[in-house]
Amino acid sequence: MYKVVSFFGERGLAFGYLNEKAAKYANSLGLQYEWIPQKPYNKESVISAMQHSDAAIIDIEPYDDSIFSKIYGSTKIMVRFGVGYEAVDLAAASKRGIAIARTPGANTKGVAEMTITLILALNRRLNENQACVTLGNWAKNVSHETAGSVLGIVGFGAIGQMVARFIAGFGCEIIAYDPYPNTQRAGELNVRLTSIDEVFETADIITLHLPYTKETHDLVDAKMFMRMKETAIIINTSRGNIINEQALYEALVQKKIAGAALDVFAHEPLELSSPLIGLDNIVLTPHVSSQTYESLWRIYKMAIDTVSNFFAGKEPSNILNPDYKNIIQ
Repeated sequence: MYKVVSFFGERGLAFGYLNEKAAKYANSLGLQYEWIPQKPYNKESVISAMQHSDAAIIDIEPYDDSIFSKIYGSTKIMVRFGVGYEAVDLAAASKRGIAIARTPGANTKGVAEMTITLILALNRRLNENQACVTLGNWAKNVSHETAGSVLGIVGFGAIGQMVARFIAGFGCEIIAYDPYPNTQRAGELNVRLTSIDEVFETADIITLHLPYTKETHDLVDAKMFMRMKETAIIINTSRGNIINEQALYEALVQKKIAGAALDVFAHEPLELSSPLIGLDNIVLTPHVSSQTYESLWRIYKMAIDTVSNFFAGKEPSNILNPDYKNIIQ
């Protein structure tokens, strides 16, 4: 029986329930499953566990040859819990014959739903209105409706497409930019593909759904904020480093844009000294877009299915480094 060890999730009722469910599902596929939470992350604990396992489900921490070199011969496949994999050294994994996979699409609905939630919260000034009640100051904060707005999606992949689906009932005009545009899906969802400049210049709401790469680092900087309408808002549920946070702070304080909502940050957790905290035209959440029972279970299931298929000789399509099997030590 192959053994899979999972490092994802903190001790508590939610992840206790999910990992119990994951263990039962893994066992039904003939896999032994063990959950070893890593909050805080302990590199030596991770290495020790993988030296006695055939597969691992990993989180966002860095994985490089300082780990791969010590688990070579035991762990054959590692599955990233989620989509981003920038912290994993794929080349080093391949040299050790270790397959690296991820779980694309499993959290699509959760992240898209959170995006809509943040749009509505920001447009209706939810933070400010809640403060009116808790502080006993019943001010009438006039806000904006989302219905009829121009929604600009930057990154028209699975999540961007789901956002377009979810917001369709609001009667928004939807425009999108993607460096590799899916024209068929755009047509099906009544989305007009355009340039990133037009998105920033014309949209009332801009939502980011791009991966973090060298090209997207600080993509949204002071120049891009200057392109936005003063009445526009921006949402980021993708990766923190895509927005330059200092430029965002200045744009918000100087009222160059109306507001922002962030679920991701350049450094997490966000330091309490961050100037973003305390602004009345920003909504901040602690990287929880995919943290629903439904999304998390889909990720666990996909990760376990990936491991099962891998050892059954069915090459999973979600492997990131297919060259792992071509390199002989």
